[in-house]
Amino acid sequence: MSGTTPLKAVLWDFGGVFTSSPFDAFAAYERRQGLPEGFLRKVNTLNPDGNAWARLERAEISLDAFDTIFADEAAALGHRVPGGDVVRLLFGEVRPAMVEALRRIRQHFRTACITNNFGAIGPDAVSAERGATWREVSTLFEFVLESSKVGVRKPEPAIYRMACERLGVTPAEAVFLDDLGINLKSARALGMHTIKVESADQALGELEAITGLTLR
Repeated sequence: MSGTTPLKAVLWDFGGVFTSSPFDAFAAYERRQGLPEGFLRKVNTLNPDGNAWARLERAEISLDAFDTIFADEAAALGHRVPGGDVVRLLFGEVRPAMVEALRRIRQHFRTACITNNFGAIGPDAVSAERGATWREVSTLFEFVLESSKVGVRKPEPAIYRMACERLGVTPAEAVFLDDLGINLKSARALGMHTIKVESADQALGELEAITGLTLR
């Protein structure tokens, strides 16, 4: 690891890091429904701190309310899409290589997960097997910081500070992996090292370089 501050903790996002990318699921849904390419991501990026998505992740609205409000936001852009449909696209298949890397990392570094999620729905919406697999991986972290429970969400700086305080480390002593650049930007501004996850192999290569561990 470059610099003079030793690495003490590895923090992880969950969806899109330990699982297949939700953006791939979004694209498949758009093709099935005849929607413009990138439409769902466009809806989510408008008014990013106050739209239906942000409010659901902070547990400010119910899933039923999200279903309607997201549909209204999508309709304003030309295509009405039920919010419930979109939520169910988030729970992808687990990447075994990332899970194995976590098992190795936790032997040397503090670990935690920071995830934007929804209290009312989870991977069991896909299948009981998917839900069980997600929960098994979640037990490997020291703790999981969930936006729906703490009332703040990525990329709000408070959620990164909260994770570091619970681990007893400074941001400069941590590296954070996420598949969204906007989430990494906030973490980096606090002094954290960051890795944008575009594929398991790419992310693990960068993490090996930072930690000095063999993870594959």
